[in-house]
Amino acid sequence: MFKYSKTLIEKYFKEQSFVNSNIASFNDFIEKELNAVIEENKEIVPTIIPQNIDEYKITLDKISVTKPEIIEADGSRRPIFPMEARLRKLTYSAPVTIEISAHINDVQRESFSTLIGNLPIMLKSNNCHLSKLSREELIQKGEDPDDPGGYFIINGTEKVLISIEDLAANRMLIEQNSSSNFVGKLFSERGSYKIPHTIEKIKDGILYLTFTRVKRIPAIIVIKALGMLKDEEIMSSISKERQFDEVLVNLMEFVDVKNQADAMDYIAKKIGITQSKDIRIERVKEILDKYFLPHLGLSKEDRMSKAYNLCKLIKKYALASSGEIDTDDKDHYINKRLKLSGDLLADLFRVNLKVLIGDLLYNFQRMVKRGKFPSLKNLIRDKLLTERIYSAMATGTWVGGRKGISQRIQRLNFLETLSHLQRVVSPLSASQENFEARELHPTHLGRLCPIETPEGTNIGLRKNLALMCEISRDTNEESVVKTLKELGLRLV
Repeated sequence: MFKYSKTLIEKYFKEQSFVNSNIASFNDFIEKELNAVIEENKEIVPTIIPQNIDEYKITLDKISVTKPEIIEADGSRRPIFPMEARLRKLTYSAPVTIEISAHINDVQRESFSTLIGNLPIMLKSNNCHLSKLSREELIQKGEDPDDPGGYFIINGTEKVLISIEDLAANRMLIEQNSSSNFVGKLFSERGSYKIPHTIEKIKDGILYLTFTRVKRIPAIIVIKALGMLKDEEIMSSISKERQFDEVLVNLMEFVDVKNQADAMDYIAKKIGITQSKDIRIERVKEILDKYFLPHLGLSKEDRMSKAYNLCKLIKKYALASSGEIDTDDKDHYINKRLKLSGDLLADLFRVNLKVLIGDLLYNFQRMVKRGKFPSLKNLIRDKLLTERIYSAMATGTWVGGRKGISQRIQRLNFLETLSHLQRVVSPLSASQENFEARELHPTHLGRLCPIETPEGTNIGLRKNLALMCEISRDTNEESVVKTLKELGLRLV
């Protein structure tokens, strides 16, 4: 039996790499996430436009990343390999180009493809020159044929992006706080939106909802503001099998709120919007569309879907607070997700693309104020995006205030290098106790190494992936729903 196990394990490591998941994450970022980020910022509308024009907008279209290259002092371009980048203290990066078009009164004025910056490329990824080379070819290029890749070269220094362990987004977790009150928490994530939502019940028996700048608004009022007005429909949406007493209390408390406008006006007054009623209602509509459960959609057509989902969240909260179901275990790995290199770079690119767009708009509007009508091609500063990405990867300071994301790879010996490439870090502070988060959990088996963690303040917070661990990518929800419908699923 041992002989066969040994053969299988040897075969596995001949065909698989320790960093396969990280490389797949980076490839997914290049092939899908970049286009998703561009889609989020597809239309740019300047607030200041020339006087003789009614409408002007800038459209971002297809984005593409080539393989790493270098521009020499004489202006010539040629491919660059990792060893040259190490020796000459250069960054192993590839140019990023995007198609941009400008429209005047819905008529295309100019369309062009332009360089917006350079993006560091992960070694052994699809965009790396080493990805398809044989052992002999790797040796000819000065590379160790057994080097797994999965890291970057920034200014000649090898850098690895440390995987971040975080709570799963778009999933409500019920917990009991120190004062024995039940609290439901959910992070709704969609693109650049990551909005914390909280459901809680205080002494008056009313269920309150908190998200973004909306603090402690009765959940029933939010449901009615979303368009679900009948008490019977609200109760049946929460549960068709039974009636919850605490929900009945909430419905009775706000029985006088009969229409959507009154519910929205109630929210507006609670959060301190003091303009006229029409403006108050418009502001609340914008808040509900953009900042309430944004993962379900950002348009008014998604309001009923949000109302139904809020009803289901209330049902879960009611069952947990009555003791019929257990509270959620935050340390269970079903409630955790790992952010790999591709996810971290998507966050970094998303924020810095907005900076680039802001700079483009500023330069455009400044020229318009001077009475000129500039060409967009002359206003894009490609070095802005490049420098900001290089800086984050060189210093390790990431968007969201995180530090130590990018680290210099440890090359003391080969095993330490592999260990560093497998590292997983919790965002929790090392100076706080967090005993439960530091403990070994049964769901770590086969996913995280039960032995490799440092002594001292970082114990249990800095972990390493198990040797044969592979990380799955997010599933395309639309394709899953389509398959379920084909198998007979009916939406009620």
